[in-house]
Amino acid sequence: MDRSSMHVVCPHCGAVNRLPEERPAAQAKCGQCHRPLFEGRPFPADTASFERHRTRNDIPVVVDFWAPWCGPCRAMAPAYESAAAELEPDYRLLKVNADEEPELAARYQIRSIPTMTLFALGAPAAQTAGAMTAAGIVAWVRAHGPKQQAQAASGAG
Repeated sequence: MDRSSMHVVCPHCGAVNRLPEERPAAQAKCGQCHRPLFEGRPFPADTASFERHRTRNDIPVVVDFWAPWCGPCRAMAPAYESAAAELEPDYRLLKVNADEEPELAARYQIRSIPTMTLFALGAPAAQTAGAMTAAGIVAWVRAHGPKQQAQAASGAG
């Protein structure tokens, strides 16, 4: 892959956009629908849009598996929103309703909610269950992100 650019999936229309490294990603707009690629908030995802983000984004994807009846999920929602504002554009944050996407929840062994899963290069890199504060979410994501994993593997850090 050309390291001078990265691919980012539009959360609105699903188009894959190539972002040149020299352009600020935070201001990027989709080449197809012309809407912002990053809005500082998580986006709801069904199985199809989740798969597109998981497999086509070059940035890591953080997924909150939740359900509307879940008190801790509802309590964590504002914190997840705040975390998205801080983590974008380095990460894409998605929300998957486990009740509406049970096969997806089963595939990733979601046994309790809320559960956050971090995907890097399309594969699960880390998972945690339970409600967290915005600061806790940001710290967890950054601690398990691909850069930190690479540094740990190389002994740097």
